[in-house]
Amino acid sequence: MAVVKLTRENFDREVLQAGGPVLVDFWASWCGPCRALMPVIEELGEEAQGFKVCKLDVDEESEIAGQYHVMGVPTLMVFRDGKAENRMVGVQKKSAILEAVKF
Repeated sequence: MAVVKLTRENFDREVLQAGGPVLVDFWASWCGPCRALMPVIEELGEEAQGFKVCKLDVDEESEIAGQYHVMGVPTLMVFRDGKAENRMVGVQKKSAILEAVKF
C-alpha cells in the first residue's frame, strides 16, 4: 500500500471515515526535517498492515493544518474513528511511530 496524498477533496474519506487507524504526516517541501523523515514515511506506507499512511502538504492545504492546530512541521498525527488521538512533532524513529499507531 502506498502513501496517500491528502487534499481537501479526499481528507474526510481517507482519514475521518477510514475503517482503521490513519497516520497523517503534516509536512512541507521546504522543510529539511520533513525531507529527512520522508523515507521512513514511504517505508511505513509500503509495510503498513492494519493502518493507512497519508501525507498532507501544509502549504497546499493550510486550512486543514490550521483546523488541527499544526504549528510546526513535521507533525505526525494518528487518527482513529475520525478523531486525532496522538501527535508527534519533529523527526521520529520508525519504532516510535509504529508504537503510536498501535497505541
